[in-house]
Amino acid sequence: MENLSADLEARLANVKLTNSDMLVDDYENYNNDRQEVVNINPEDDATEDPETEEPVLLADDYDRVRQAVLQDLPDQETEAEGYHTWKLEHWRSLSTPKEHGPIFEVGGHPWRILLFPRGNQVDNISIYLEQGYEGTPPEGWYACVQFALVLWNPNDPSNFFEHHATHRFNGKESDWGFTRFTELRKAFQPSAQHERPLIENDSANLTAYVRVLKDPTGVLWHNFEGYDSKKETGMVGLKNQGATCYLNSLLQSLYFTNAFRRATYQIPTESEQLKTNSAWTLQRLFYLLQTSKSAVSTNELTSSFGWDTRQIFEQQDVQELSRILMEKLEERMKGTAAENALPILFVGKSKTYISCINVDFESSRIEDFWDIQLNVRGNKNLHESFMDYIQVETLEGENKYDAGEPYKLQDAKKGVIFESFPPVLHLQLKRFEYDINRDAMMKVNDRHEFPDEFDASPYLSAEADRSEPWIYQLHGVLVHSGDFNAGHYYAFLKPEKEGWFYKFDDDRVTKATMRETLEENFGGEYTNLANGGLGQRQPYMRGYSTKRSMNAYMLVYIRKSRLDQVLPPVQESNVPTHLERKITEERLDLERRRKEREEAHLYLNVQLIADETFKHHHGFDLGMRDTAADEASSPKTLRRKRVMTLRDFTHEVAQDYSLQPEQIRFWMMVNRQNKTTRPDQPLRELDMTLEEAMNRFGTKNSPLRLWLEVGSLSGEGKPTWPEPSPNNTPILIFLKHFDVEAQTLSGVGHVYVKKQAKVNDLAPQILELMNWETGVNLQLYEEIKDSMIEQMKAKQTFQQSEIQDGDIICFQKVDPNLDLTMIPYTDAKQYYDYLLNRTTIRFYPKVVKEGEESEFSLMLSKKMTYEQLCAEVGRHLQVDPTHLRFSTVSVNTGKPRQIIKRNVNQNLSQMLMTQYSTYGYNAHHSDSLYYEVLDMSLSEYETKKLLKIHWLSDGISKEELVEVLVPRNGVVADILPGLQKKLGCQDEALQHIRFYEAHSGKIYRELPGEFSVTSVTEYATIFAEKIPDEELNASQEDQDIYCYHFDKEPNKSHGVPFKFLIKPDEPFKDTRERLSKRTGIRGKMLEKLKFAVVSNSHYAKPRYLEDGDILLELLNSHDDQLGLDHANKTRNFWNRGDSIFIR
Repeated sequence: MENLSADLEARLANVKLTNSDMLVDDYENYNNDRQEVVNINPEDDATEDPETEEPVLLADDYDRVRQAVLQDLPDQETEAEGYHTWKLEHWRSLSTPKEHGPIFEVGGHPWRILLFPRGNQVDNISIYLEQGYEGTPPEGWYACVQFALVLWNPNDPSNFFEHHATHRFNGKESDWGFTRFTELRKAFQPSAQHERPLIENDSANLTAYVRVLKDPTGVLWHNFEGYDSKKETGMVGLKNQGATCYLNSLLQSLYFTNAFRRATYQIPTESEQLKTNSAWTLQRLFYLLQTSKSAVSTNELTSSFGWDTRQIFEQQDVQELSRILMEKLEERMKGTAAENALPILFVGKSKTYISCINVDFESSRIEDFWDIQLNVRGNKNLHESFMDYIQVETLEGENKYDAGEPYKLQDAKKGVIFESFPPVLHLQLKRFEYDINRDAMMKVNDRHEFPDEFDASPYLSAEADRSEPWIYQLHGVLVHSGDFNAGHYYAFLKPEKEGWFYKFDDDRVTKATMRETLEENFGGEYTNLANGGLGQRQPYMRGYSTKRSMNAYMLVYIRKSRLDQVLPPVQESNVPTHLERKITEERLDLERRRKEREEAHLYLNVQLIADETFKHHHGFDLGMRDTAADEASSPKTLRRKRVMTLRDFTHEVAQDYSLQPEQIRFWMMVNRQNKTTRPDQPLRELDMTLEEAMNRFGTKNSPLRLWLEVGSLSGEGKPTWPEPSPNNTPILIFLKHFDVEAQTLSGVGHVYVKKQAKVNDLAPQILELMNWETGVNLQLYEEIKDSMIEQMKAKQTFQQSEIQDGDIICFQKVDPNLDLTMIPYTDAKQYYDYLLNRTTIRFYPKVVKEGEESEFSLMLSKKMTYEQLCAEVGRHLQVDPTHLRFSTVSVNTGKPRQIIKRNVNQNLSQMLMTQYSTYGYNAHHSDSLYYEVLDMSLSEYETKKLLKIHWLSDGISKEELVEVLVPRNGVVADILPGLQKKLGCQDEALQHIRFYEAHSGKIYRELPGEFSVTSVTEYATIFAEKIPDEELNASQEDQDIYCYHFDKEPNKSHGVPFKFLIKPDEPFKDTRERLSKRTGIRGKMLEKLKFAVVSNSHYAKPRYLEDGDILLELLNSHDDQLGLDHANKTRNFWNRGDSIFIR
């Protein structure tokens, strides 16, 4: 053990610390707290040269202390700085809990020290820096300050204690500092380093070092509480709906491309002011951004795109969204004043070429581009990315270019060069790439620099027009923060030709410096990390990283010579008048409703029902519920002041109804325990207010509901009301008529009956009201509540029947000559049951046929059976009810969900009930169904099997989905008659048809005519095509091969697979021509295709084919397939199944 210790000492003796700064982290970078200065004089340093020894730092050496405690902040510019010392005496005798020091001025602002000598509710001295204005500071005042507070012993300046901090002082946060500056007890005691205490003889000095910093952006150290983007910048942001920050950043970029905004305003939308019209909603959004005082919502725009919750909460690719939006708007601009506005702004031209080196021959094509995708990985800056894009590949040796006759194989140069750039240049930096080691998309956070200006002429062809400079100025930086799986978008935009960049982060807009716009969005390594540090925590990511996860993803440059054309002023005259008028009307309406809300406590709503509304009512009760505001049976709602008297209200209503005030009497309506609402008692005190009437006689926590009774006037002009008597009080009842023949229920009016009168005494009044002849038999029912309708006994009195004010009696005529066999509901009780269970069902066609009714609604009973449902729908559609089939409607997608099976014991309510399954919650709408009219009865249909056939009529470029019914125990040959009928083909046209089954974009097996359809699952993809003539006439030497499409990697298959005939000794140049005829792929699309032989092995690499290859000779086994490598347009950048879309 001793030998080991000696060896360790020998090794340590040889260790030399060359640079202590590399071994010790700067404490102040991590702790914005205190620093205690301690002088240490170890004996080891006694031999050092005293001239080189660092002098002891003394608190009264103000310049040195200032340099020590106010370290320079990177990227911050000092406006003014200063210091002030407050000499404190009689510390223990200070009488108040807090003391204010003398006011001093730095940077034009008054300051003072705030001291809690015995601590601010802690056992520590508390010291703060405070603004020194008398009273409140000026409105909008603030100052960004870096400061330090130093407490020191005037008798021993080497003994001091300091804290430093930064803060944005304003009216709300007027002081900032340190509650636990130093421990109170220890401040009065000597320490191990100092013989004297910090506070000696109750005296100490307190120095404040204050540095006021410039705030060019106006948001330095801002907490954004109450921040107003419009007030501070003149611009507003866009609200984030969930994950629409990528959309917000793109929309702001397009909005501040003024020429684009003006072109958008030129799209004619006056006749299509619909929320489904994306051009109209985009115009609205731009105008709101132009005129609103607060952040604008994008809900209308995304709804017009046809997006639902899934698109709102799923981030998409900005580049793809930009292209689709441009396509849609360009389509809407055709034939308008804005036609070609977008291509003029955003479209440039590039040339793809192959140029022979030794002979004068070049093959090239010029294409339009809307944006340019530049590689980030392996390129340090924008120039290197452009050079990488236009790099030249030399074709030589075995890779020579076949130039055809007479040049044949030649050495050549292959590449891309630009012919022109658009006035607005969108550069997409490829920050997301496929990582083959991780087998996943990953974000590239490498440093990639881009300039404020650059010259694009080095990337142009020699023939390009150089009559004006190709200098481009940066006007937009779209930033992505996070990784591939999660993140956030925001944008730095320059709205004017000259001036500041602004940061648009959803609903917040702030001014930005050039460092924030450029340097902080280059990406790459952090420069201020400690040795061996984990890095910094990244927003929207887990853990730490040494690289910035926030970096530029898209750049917007504008050609300097075209700035005036791209950024013209957008004036009021550029805004469509109908757009301005519409939004002005909406704002006035919004302001009116806001004012109503503010004054709501002064008003109440009076719901008024009268005989006229009751006569139009066809449901339960008196019409107080289940009615739309515009229906004749709905109560009249009046908004009146709470303090309005009943007398004034009576006069107002009388005038509206053209009546004398004396003719009107109001009854208070109350909620009964059986959940009905009926008149309870008349209101006789006309001098009480509406609020008093509601509180005294109404139902608690319910609106004020009144029934208007109109009385007749006597000869003297006085109203006559039923007079109460001690033993035979009149009762107010309401009458309803159930018309058996018409199957309707309607209100008739009100009558008074005597309490002791018999029920059958009511008949004469009913006959008089209905103008029926004497002798008509009636049945009477009392409507007690929705689910309780009882037939009344004619011999009982109304008192025995428990009839009271406000009760409803329903009557029906008894006609012995009426045939009741064809009538669904023969008495009022049955009809009330129907009303209780009725529901409105919306029906949608599963297959929309031209000229036929698309959708409709029916009022149906929840108790009806499947057959009754078919009968009602069949009657409406005028089709055979046995040919109808129904499906539920998915809540999430609105598409057909599940076919409803016939079940004798199941009613409509059970059919529409949401089901719970082993796999979770199967949500479908309870008020809508899809219907389809079958070609045969449902019972016959259920003996068939439905096969979905993808019919290929022209190679593989035209695909039509055809549904064919075949017998459940049938064979593939049975598909032909149904296919012929659906396609409308002649018999000879469907000779030599091939059926094959495909899985994951590859042919799984061919299906011969005798193949049983029971082996074909409902999820299988079945293709049918006419066998090409060259296959029918093939020779014995010819061979078949299966072909499929893939996107870069063989396992990423897509599209329609097919079978192809290979001929021996045929060069692939000729094979490609036959493939073009076979598939229907021609022109530019064919030129972009790459062909490869792909073996069946999962990890095999494709062998790409050249023009001179003989395909048959390259096949190693019968399982080899021919792959067509091209982009999968049905899958978007983010690798999701459904690409983003705009309706």
